[in-house]
Amino acid sequence: MKRLPARLGLLAALVASLALTHPGTVRAEVVDRIVAVVNDEVICQSDLDWMAKSIQMQAGQGVKVKDRAFQMQMLDALINQKLAKAEAKRRGLTVSDKELEAALADFKRQNRLPDEAALNEALGKADMTLNELKQKISDQILQDRLMTLVMGGKTPEIPESEVRRIYETEVPKAQGVFLHLKILTLAYPPDATQAQKDEVTKKAEVILKEHKQGASLEELSKRHSLPLQDLGAIAEADLDPKLAGFLSKLKPKEVGPIQTPQGFQLVELLNRREASGGATRSYEEVAPRIRQALQRQEMAKQFNDYVKGLRQKAHIKIML
Repeated sequence: MKRLPARLGLLAALVASLALTHPGTVRAEVVDRIVAVVNDEVICQSDLDWMAKSIQMQAGQGVKVKDRAFQMQMLDALINQKLAKAEAKRRGLTVSDKELEAALADFKRQNRLPDEAALNEALGKADMTLNELKQKISDQILQDRLMTLVMGGKTPEIPESEVRRIYETEVPKAQGVFLHLKILTLAYPPDATQAQKDEVTKKAEVILKEHKQGASLEELSKRHSLPLQDLGAIAEADLDPKLAGFLSKLKPKEVGPIQTPQGFQLVELLNRREASGGATRSYEEVAPRIRQALQRQEMAKQFNDYVKGLRQKAHIKIML
């Protein structure tokens, strides 16, 4: 199976567990096509569609959401998630209310949701309830605990040479130009006809005109019920060269349209700045964080091998 780039693989895992994406399968099972059965649980086409859509919205133009290899990788992630949750339950692992509330507070901090109103607005745009979000967070905590249990509490040893290699190849990217971006997304309907695509194009033109007349992206997001994402500061060196070239022509507070295979994105450049601090952070300062990330990555690999064993024992029927 074709593998996604490492960044998208990580993003897929995060989306599968915590992203504000699809509200679950309970409502969808009535009308959705079932694409897989895992023991006595089902995975529906809508689960795949919403997961892929969320990844595409966060990762940009490079993700081909209709690509079969991509869909199969998403399905594999969902199957593994079902199996891990069932195994955690079999072992008696639980999450207390206090732990869940602490994890929810951390989730809000990471997603820049300062209060309950901001959280409720984000949930509304994602068509998700607070209880559904809590369930996703709880599932992720259980999976992390199962992974720790499977590893026997052992922390993988990471060679100093590997930590040094990551430092020398990745840390310098923290220097240079950083762009603060917001993106308003207008997506084509699934399997859109040319007429439907033309309609989205016209809507994008109308929204861009409204912005030029003074409406902010936040106002346009509410007015037209469209998802708006604040991506924060992103290193220009990490962007696709074509996208970086497009953004280089925008002035701060200016919005430009980008057409993608999935629709349109209106991108606002909030500001462009040079990284402060001058010299790159020292190896001694950064090494502990690099080592921790590599250890987590290695634990995830070993846990995936464990989940493969669960798959061999499970009854899995794929109908995608």
